[in-house]
Amino acid sequence: MALVTTKEMFEKSMKEGFAIGAFNVNNMELIQGIVEAAAEQNSPVILQASSSAIKYAKINYLMKMIEAAVEEHPNIPIAIHLDHGPDFETCKMCVDSGFTSIMFDGSKYDFEENIRLTKEVVDYAHSKGVVVEAELGKLAGIEDDVNVSEADAMYTDPDQAEEFVRRTGVDSLAIAIGTSHGAYKFKGEAKLRFDILKQIKDKIPNTPIVLHGASTVIPELVEMCNKYGGDIPGAKGVPDEILHEASMSGVSKINVDTDLRLAMTAGIRKVFSEEPNVFDPRKYLIPARELVKETVSHKMKDVFGSANKA
Repeated sequence: MALVTTKEMFEKSMKEGFAIGAFNVNNMELIQGIVEAAAEQNSPVILQASSSAIKYAKINYLMKMIEAAVEEHPNIPIAIHLDHGPDFETCKMCVDSGFTSIMFDGSKYDFEENIRLTKEVVDYAHSKGVVVEAELGKLAGIEDDVNVSEADAMYTDPDQAEEFVRRTGVDSLAIAIGTSHGAYKFKGEAKLRFDILKQIKDKIPNTPIVLHGASTVIPELVEMCNKYGGDIPGAKGVPDEILHEASMSGVSKINVDTDLRLAMTAGIRKVFSEEPNVFDPRKYLIPARELVKETVSHKMKDVFGSANKA
């Protein structure tokens, strides 16, 4: 099987009430851990790269590694997606390089400008058979090049969502209902606005909905990082049960980045702490890759409901 677009994935997810995990990648071990988990769970999977991940790993390296993963696991639907494309040029580069899905993030612009710029990206991508995700509303928090203060964050307006999709022709929509980027998502109790999600689904029932900033910030992984010399106090994400509810309530794609970073770092820190004489990268990257795989397997099986949906 070649790389696929997210179109069929999302149609199935909306019909059968589950979400597909979109996992951020920037190196070989992450790609291997994620795709091996997908193969074990027989789950569709979206691999996504941000513009800063592309700067770090170079687009050709990323594409070749992902092509290798597709060849290794021909029965698993795998899409490659640009996460938070900042401008038309980045989106075009990814379309031209073989990405099957791209996101243009115009959420920092006003409504009309977001529509205009998104439509430009949609027209180009669609002409090449590539699907487009856009964002409406602003998520607080920091991730790679995205930085929005809490004061600037705002929920997505359901009426605007309907108009936005109609005027841009976008294929899926990332909405703001209380998630945020990074490892510090909530000061108090974790809470998502499912009432807004329902209103948006009622307005645009055929448009797949995406949740950004939706890592659980798995407490065991934070604890493991800190136990072996890390300093990540008070990190807090979106609990599994809330994400599970979202995946059954009409969310088709859930983005995960922070949890993978924590898994990778926890695995490496443990080896460095317990075996300070180790200097062969394979000795610490293999346990790190294994923890990534376990983390992704858990998401697919217990949280998103995508296991056995390949």
